[in-house]
Amino acid sequence: MALRRTVSELLSNYCCKCASLSSNSVFYEATRRYPTFINQDYESQQRQEASNNEPESAKSRYDFLYPGHIQSSLLQKSLLSVGSAGMAILDPSRDDMIATLGETTGHYALQRIRHKMMQDPVGRQILEEQPVINTKTLDLDYLRSLPNDSFGKHYCNFLDKNGFSPDARLPVSFVDDVDLAYVMLRYRQIHDLVHTVCGMKPNMLGEVAVKWVEALQTGLPMCVFGALFGPVRFGPRWRGKYVSTYLPWAIRNGYNAKFLMTVYYEKQWETPIDQLRAELKIDPPPD
Repeated sequence: MALRRTVSELLSNYCCKCASLSSNSVFYEATRRYPTFINQDYESQQRQEASNNEPESAKSRYDFLYPGHIQSSLLQKSLLSVGSAGMAILDPSRDDMIATLGETTGHYALQRIRHKMMQDPVGRQILEEQPVINTKTLDLDYLRSLPNDSFGKHYCNFLDKNGFSPDARLPVSFVDDVDLAYVMLRYRQIHDLVHTVCGMKPNMLGEVAVKWVEALQTGLPMCVFGALFGPVRFGPRWRGKYVSTYLPWAIRNGYNAKFLMTVYYEKQWETPIDQLRAELKIDPPPD
């Protein structure tokens, strides 16, 4: 019973924290460096707003390493992993549970991702500059004005058609390392860009295909989980299409494509989408 209370408290406090922070989109933006790029007045304001809705017992766990960080033990992370995995299976639209699963299980994979990024000149530049993707850093009107075959126009069309916003990605909370927290944030914020460059729709079929690419490239347990268990929800028509076409496409590109975490997407807006796919060794989408 005590374990259930611990899980319930952490999940409740996490959802409360996300709700209080999401109104300002991703709060990692002032000077783009952990931990000094947060304006102190802004940070104090966020802490005060978040603390108004938090029980006293939870306040000491927040903002321990960086704004938004929730300190948790190995046992608590394990319980959160199991609970969030179960809830994600029951309701795949719960991006907060998927985010929690990724953060509580991804420590060693994030270390490997960061190491691979450091070995690549562009990846190292991304880690040094720590760009963020939200409506304050993107000029969406400019992207809409680009040629129809450009990567930037395809990305903006993807957002507009599906009613998505770059601000929708949740901040990082359960990663107990400042540098790895940015790696997780970057992975999360480029997800729609990966969808765009792969030409995958944000339906279950497209999501599972992208999860296979991400799983093979990053090794994040959350991606492996999504790739393996996502197809359980497929109907007969999608299952046949997945096995015959999408799964082979995803595995081939997961192994052969350039490491997508080392792509500085913000510098590729004007690049024709077919040219970018060729440079990244990504096959054209199945349909």
